[in-house]
Amino acid sequence: MTNKAVRIGGASAYMGDSAFGAIQLSEAQDVHYLAFDFMSEITMPAMAMARQANPEAGYASNFVNVTIPAIAARCRQKGIRLVANAGGVNPLACARAVEARLAELGVDLSVAVVHGDDILDRAEEDRETARDFYTGGPMPTGLLSANAYLGALPIAKALELGADIVITGRVVDSACTLGILMHEFGWKADEYDKLAAGSLAGHLIECGAQATGGLFTDWDQVPDWANIGYPIVVCQENGEFVVTKPEGTGGLVTTATVAEQLVYEIGDPAAYILPDVVCDFTAVRLEQTARDCVRVTGTRGRAPTPTYKVSATYRHGYRATVALGVVGIEACAKARRTGEALLARASAVLQRDNMSPFS
Repeated sequence: MTNKAVRIGGASAYMGDSAFGAIQLSEAQDVHYLAFDFMSEITMPAMAMARQANPEAGYASNFVNVTIPAIAARCRQKGIRLVANAGGVNPLACARAVEARLAELGVDLSVAVVHGDDILDRAEEDRETARDFYTGGPMPTGLLSANAYLGALPIAKALELGADIVITGRVVDSACTLGILMHEFGWKADEYDKLAAGSLAGHLIECGAQATGGLFTDWDQVPDWANIGYPIVVCQENGEFVVTKPEGTGGLVTTATVAEQLVYEIGDPAAYILPDVVCDFTAVRLEQTARDCVRVTGTRGRAPTPTYKVSATYRHGYRATVALGVVGIEACAKARRTGEALLARASAVLQRDNMSPFS
């Protein structure tokens, strides 16, 4: 084992996430990569409808129009590489838009694309054999999108070929981080314990500030939400890693905040199924090694399944949505603090841009 450490920042948790994370992490010391997650299952139909209206749409436009202008020059200067599933249902169009934006900015960064996840054209061919994952029923008609969840191997290949920015379509959220680690450490496709560890590192940062106290049960113990730190994983070749955040930022990294993110959306902790590996998190150990530093060990893995999971979306009536929901014990107090943090963050932007404060 070498002493090499790879530092990856979790810069985005969903398509509407703030660009503050990317800016903060690009300014942090010794960050080598930024991993961006822009997609969720409910994001896919929105992107598919955008592509229907415009063949050049269907990706995370905020990555192109907000994030890239904010950080591209600094990333070029510092050698920080980006891996983002910002491509949505149209990764090639996203890459073209990023290249055009970089040209406007005069920043020389190479862009690679991972695609092939879109199987909408062949979905009808599989109608007789495809079944709903939850109900076992037949696949519905009139699909808007159908995308296989790809893994980390093509991301690692794109980085090996020298890409500064890797844009993907639908990959599992943790693959952006695992692909980086497979490239940096030369992990093989059958080193399942390491692949599981890298996947857990990706899982812990894929939701951005959730891992640093943004969605913590004991939210009232978390300082300075308005300046919350975004997560960084410091990874070793043997699969062990530390979760931390930039110095001088708000938020909290403890065994409790990390543990809550660990169990978020994983289903069976003994069999978290990903394209590259089936993860077993039941023996994972979390150790507080310093303030805002949690060491993670004990992840195990085994061979992946022979099939990919597919996310397919279709129109089915109407659904009520909530723009920002605050729930749970003491929800009113939590909502008040959330509002105060949002106002403080927005006020900081106004001040930075020499604009008048809120009246």
